Amino acid sequence: MKHTPIPENIVKEKITESGLPSIGNASIREIKKLVDQIEKASGEQFIRMEMGIPGLPPAKIGVDGQIEALRRGVAAIYPDIHGIPELKQEISRFVKLFMNIDVSPDGCLPTVGSMQGGFASFLMLNRIHKERDTTLFIDPGFPVHKQQHKVLNIKFETFDVYNYRGEKLRAKLESYFAQGHIHSVLYSNPNNPSWICFTETELKIIGELANKYDVVIMEDLAYFGMDFRQDYSQPGKPPYQPSVANYTSNYILFISSSKAFSYAGERIGMMVISDALYKRRFPDLKRFYQSDLFGYTMIFSTIYPLSSGTSHSAQYGLAAILKAANNGTFNFVEVVKDYGVKAHQMKDAFTSNGFSIVYDMDEDKPIADGFYFTYSYPGFSGKELLEEMIYYGISAISLDITGSERHEGIRACTSLIRHDQIPVLEQRLKQFHQDHPLA
Repeated sequence: MKHTPIPENIVKEKITESGLPSIGNASIREIKKLVDQIEKASGEQFIRMEMGIPGLPPAKIGVDGQIEALRRGVAAIYPDIHGIPELKQEISRFVKLFMNIDVSPDGCLPTVGSMQGGFASFLMLNRIHKERDTTLFIDPGFPVHKQQHKVLNIKFETFDVYNYRGEKLRAKLESYFAQGHIHSVLYSNPNNPSWICFTETELKIIGELANKYDVVIMEDLAYFGMDFRQDYSQPGKPPYQPSVANYTSNYILFISSSKAFSYAGERIGMMVISDALYKRRFPDLKRFYQSDLFGYTMIFSTIYPLSSGTSHSAQYGLAAILKAANNGTFNFVEVVKDYGVKAHQMKDAFTSNGFSIVYDMDEDKPIADGFYFTYSYPGFSGKELLEEMIYYGISAISLDITGSERHEGIRACTSLIRHDQIPVLEQRLKQFHQDHPLA
């Protein structure tokens, strides 16, 4: 028997009961369920790093705005599919003030989380050119986006960007675009799971090639402003959140309220479509829809049948948050900086006990401390390491399910770790290191 923080017999029993053929290939939610059961059976609390969910209270101004809207009776009224005017206006202002990008309120759409925004976009972009049938993922990335493609039966290709940073990215992207089958590209910035951030050089390359090959770029800004190496918190003042929107008009942005505003439970996100793309006509859309206007079809023929709109009261809550941020009375970046503080402490705990950070550089600069980081341990694959660390009361996910080619790695999320748990993490990592000595 292993003398580990979590009894070996309980871990093995719950793994067997789970029916999972491989812990390393398990989804985020499957890992969560397994660890919930092990915690209950053992009475021991895990260091929970598998779920990318907020660990901070929701933005109070949003809660107050939503409660006020509910008291006015909006729960009884269907919201407009394209969003309430107040929210659309504040999204447009937010994009201008924090990204220095001009977008009409018409193309600023509330969605049921960024997940719905992605689902709707994948569905439509696969239909804008009849001769193109494939999405390109710049990985590593959020595993559920690929799951959505499988549900929709849409083809996708992928590559791990880590070996193609800087100018190397140009030739790699062009090798896909030149084949003529790619209609769109998706990436996250800052990146989930690696926390790498694209440089202006890389964003310019992506934008230039989007223009050259008429490819739509989907930029997932789930962690808006959370590269804490720069201060993106001041409305209307540089530096601004970096974006491909500075280099192409062929873009859709997904801006989440879940992390930056800790508003995950209300399932409300923002889809921002460039004015040029919103107004563009794609004749091939008429194979499936009555209109060939991109923006109109996105709203009334794609978002509408998916959900009939986004929670009415949540729209008022988000509008209140954005208005306060836009007016400079709510510094949302300052609120979430604690994730970076914890990441720094946690990474120190790992590297002091024989672990290495897998994705560690943005071109020539060390990556930021933020919501996620990645780690490995000599002699283990990521899948093996994930399963072994469960015996030590530490949960995460394997990079294998993210499209990463770094098969030795694991993704850790900092959000749910309390500061008083970091000494516990250090002790468990120390025991792991002692039990698995390095040559």
